[in-house]
Amino acid sequence: MRSHRRPLLAHVLPMFVFLVLLALSQLLSGSVVLRHVKFWIYPAQTILCGALLLWFRRCYKFHELKNVAFTLLIAFGIFVIWIASEQFFNFPPRNVGFDPSLLTSNTANYWLSVTLRFLRLVVVVPLMEEIFLAHLPAALCDRRTLRAGTVRQI
Repeated sequence: MRSHRRPLLAHVLPMFVFLVLLALSQLLSGSVVLRHVKFWIYPAQTILCGALLLWFRRCYKFHELKNVAFTLLIAFGIFVIWIASEQFFNFPPRNVGFDPSLLTSNTANYWLSVTLRFLRLVVVVPLMEEIFLAHLPAALCDRRTLRAGTVRQI
């Protein structure tokens, strides 16, 4: 593979794999054989996309965090609005979604599933979004930077 294509692949491939698996989950969700597709698609997304992010880690350049207090304040605000809206804004509870209680008969599977879902939510997806949505456009705007194998700071 040519060296100038590796950074582009590093920015696109993890998100592509993630979206393909997400589409596969939607296609197979009505299957009689695979009633609980999300119990294996989501861990596959975590493992495959996490492995791709690790494999291409030298292609990503992040700048130092400058204002930690402000960043944490924004992160908490997003948590309140996006994740905990039911508790803070009295929205009706969302009862559909991930239900790990289906795996309580096997403790190892239960904790493996919960751990992989947490890693997907907290590590893999935010990193992929940052790399794909913020770094890729900057790299595409500056082709010399992309060919050099680094991504311009935003």
